[in-house]
Amino acid sequence: MDKWLFAVRLFKTRSQAAEACRTGKVRLNDSPAKAAKSLRVGDTVSVRQSPITRTLKVVALTERRVGAKLVADFAEDKTPPAELETRTEEH
Repeated sequence: MDKWLFAVRLFKTRSQAAEACRTGKVRLNDSPAKAAKSLRVGDTVSVRQSPITRTLKVVALTERRVGAKLVADFAEDKTPPAELETRTEEH
């Protein structure tokens, strides 16, 4: 779990991804997720990144960090538009 979150650029470091799992900010299919949890294609991952909650669908698995342009090959963003608007209002 933490490797994938880091690989698809939700966190700058893998330790930040693991910490988010430990503190309950990451959910896998609506259940709390541990850093070592294995992912499968089709899983839904929710990550609370203040002030919004990002929702991603696992499209493919990777353990290597991918370039920003390639993230769409591994994760489909299902974040509701209302959540994204909250983020743009903050900036």
